[in-house]
Amino acid sequence: MPDAHAKSSPGFRLRFSLAVALLAATGLFLQLRSSGVRVPERRPLAMFPAEIQDWSSRTIPIPADIRAVLGPGEFLERLYSGNGSQQPVDLFLAYFPSQKAGDTMHSPKNCLPGGGWTPIASSEVPLAVRGGKSFLVNRYLIAKGLDRMLVFYWFQEQGRPVASEYWAKFFLVAGAIRDDRTDGALIRVATPIGDMETPGIAQQRIVAFAHQILPLLPSYLP
Repeated sequence: MPDAHAKSSPGFRLRFSLAVALLAATGLFLQLRSSGVRVPERRPLAMFPAEIQDWSSRTIPIPADIRAVLGPGEFLERLYSGNGSQQPVDLFLAYFPSQKAGDTMHSPKNCLPGGGWTPIASSEVPLAVRGGKSFLVNRYLIAKGLDRMLVFYWFQEQGRPVASEYWAKFFLVAGAIRDDRTDGALIRVATPIGDMETPGIAQQRIVAFAHQILPLLPSYLP
């Protein structure tokens, strides 16, 4: 976390002011564009495969109070097990057909502490896709008591994966101007870190699972 001196520095104040201005401008623009937006055709999240290669899953119900916090959208949470691993992988998908002021996506970095988890370390890491390309995702190591968990998450704005929520807002506005689209998505993949595991082993599990779901996502999160 930034110390008091960093928070009082001109550079920090400038970045903070720019972030606030961007969020305010995004909210105003989306309020003006709240009608007449285009929602592309897609498959419902409930149809997302429950079995992927050697992974099988069970659906985790999302309580009504959490859905109320998430806002208008479609959500899916599944716990995948198998692939020779003793630890499961938790997949959470959120799709927002139309984002407007007050109804944009909530960042997991704000929700995780509310669930009692404490961030230990955070960074942005590349996640490779087919063809040798890669994109940045958020990597969080979190703890609750003696339990530890590794979390990857990223935003998807009209098919473009981004780690930064500020860049997500930028592409949201760009998509609204260019294509009359204000839809967006959030992908979160998490796994517990076993007693005999390191964060590196947990990361290998997340990356292996992510490679399986990445080709499937465009049909559900266009």
